[in-house]
Order: sequence, then C-alpha cells, then structure tokens
Amino acid sequence: MSGITAAIVGASGYSGEELIRLLLRHRQCRIGVITSRQYADKPVETVFPRFSGSGLAFAAPDVKAIAETCQVAFLALPHGLASEFAIPLLEAGVKVIDISADFRLKSTSKYKEYYKEDHPSPDLLSKAVYGLPERYREKIRTADMIACPGCYPTSVILPTTALLAAGLVSPKGIVVASMSGVSGAGRKVDLPYLFPECNESVRAYAAAGHRHLPEIEQELAVAAGLDEMAINFIPHLVPVNRGINSTIVLDAGPSCTVEKIGEAFEKAYGNERFVRILPHGRLSDTKYVTMTNVCEIGYLQDKHTGKVILTSTIDNLTKGASGQAIQNMNIRFGFDEAEGLL
Repeated sequence: MSGITAAIVGASGYSGEELIRLLLRHRQCRIGVITSRQYADKPVETVFPRFSGSGLAFAAPDVKAIAETCQVAFLALPHGLASEFAIPLLEAGVKVIDISADFRLKSTSKYKEYYKEDHPSPDLLSKAVYGLPERYREKIRTADMIACPGCYPTSVILPTTALLAAGLVSPKGIVVASMSGVSGAGRKVDLPYLFPECNESVRAYAAAGHRHLPEIEQELAVAAGLDEMAINFIPHLVPVNRGINSTIVLDAGPSCTVEKIGEAFEKAYGNERFVRILPHGRLSDTKYVTMTNVCEIGYLQDKHTGKVILTSTIDNLTKGASGQAIQNMNIRFGFDEAEGLL
C-alpha cells in the first residue's frame, strides 16, 4: 500500500514519546495528529525538546479531525479511556491500535476482577485482536482493532508459550520474577517513583494480583491448550529508566531436553526479526535490547533441580509498547514489518 497518516491519542506520555520517535523515521507513515488535553496548541518540543524542528504540535483530542486525515490511530491512554475514542474512530473507518490495557483480556469478569470496574465496551472487547505479532500475525493482517500486549506480558509470553506449545514443560507451578525500569509506571509524579525513593533500591510490588497477571495466564493457557492457568507473577521495580528482565522457572516435562528446547525456540522464532534466541546457558541482558524492538531469550536446564530456567529481556517502551504497536501497524498495512524499527 501507499503511505498512510497516523494519529497518536495521548501523545504526552512515555509511550507517546516513543511513538513519535519511531514514526518520525518511518518512511511510509507520517504523523498527522498528536493529542494532549494538557498541552493542546503547544509545540511538541515544549514537552519533548528532542523533537524540536519536527513541526508537530499537540491538539485537543477530536475524533472528527482524526478521522478526516488519518487512516490509523494509536491510543496511548490510561486504562478505561480507550473506548471513548476507539468506538467512533472504528465507525469512521480508522484502524485502531490500542496500547492501553482495555482490550487485551477476553473475559469481562477478569477485567472487572483486576481493574475493579465493568468493562466499558464488552462488544468491542470480543472483536479486538491480541497484538503479539509472533503469535497472531495472520489475524493482525485483517484486524480493525488491535490490542497491544502489556510490557510484562510480552516478556513472559514470548519465551514461555514456545515451550508450552511443544509440550516440553508443565503448565503447573510456573513462577515468574520480572524487573522493570521506572518508565514502566508512566510519566507521572508519584511518590514511589521519585528519584530518592527508587534509586539504589530494588523492591517487589503487587506480588499477588498484578493487573498483568490475567493477560499472561490467558495467553499461556491458549498455548498449553487449556481453558485456564494459574501462575505466580512477581514484578519488581529497579532503578533504571527502561527495560524489563523476566526470569521464568518451569518444571521440565518427561521428554524435555536441552536440544528439544532449542528446537522448539527455533521452530517458533527462527524466522522472527525481533526475537533473538541465545545459545544454551547464556542469559539475556537488558543492555542489548534497550531502544530496540527485540526480545532476547536465554535458557538453561538445571540438572540439579530438573527445572527449566528462561530469561527474557525487552525494552518496555519499544517491544513492550510503542515499537510493537508500530510492528502491528506495519503488518496491518502491508509494510515491511521492520519499517521504522531498525
């Protein structure tokens, strides 16, 4: 297809900033509209000086204006707000790529359980395609509404589903410990994320019932061929700006060997441009994925305990949010999948 024009709704946060950074170098998509109620009518460099000279300025969100000029809209909004824009934009023929959590879960009851409110648009929830390209590429190609995965879920789902689908590990007793940089909390002033509070400190939080848990369980269950799964997911805040490192501990199945693990990863991701599988025993490192759309996966089989240990690193703002959103856009509009991302 020929070039397209995009809107970024909620462009003043970290995900919005990352979308602007990546789209400014995209050769087949121009930025037509960036919105922010707080900064409406102000040049983008007022908030993000790095984009000085881009000619971009924030506008108040206006569905009609977006629909008149744009073919795709990225929604970089807090949860609960996406429906306000997604429904009228879809009705106007605009493709919607949502970075919020609103359309990731298939179960409205799970949404209410973890987000403490009824889902604002259950009909649309059932139509949204889960935007993890490595697993749902063919559905993404024709989707009008794409729900981008969360950052933690991306780092867990990619390594774990490959082994569950191959029947090499047990779906029971999975433990995930993830560490995220402070930008994962969003661009806001909040006491736990102030520099003196999080610098020189590593702490777990939401060790039971984190909002990303049902999303992870939903996708792992699909890979395992089950209706439901239950895992332990323990996130940690670490004093870096960006990056996620997830360590996943699984029970090896009777047929599991190092060679078969390697074969399963090769089958799942051998042709993927944004998943890098390391040799057995070498574990992933956030320094090699920050500012990229790559998920790096390491693995080993611990003979002492019989456990399989996976490590997975991503940039939470790129593969965990805006980069993956652009990857989805590229697939949906028939562009090279890596356009703007390499």
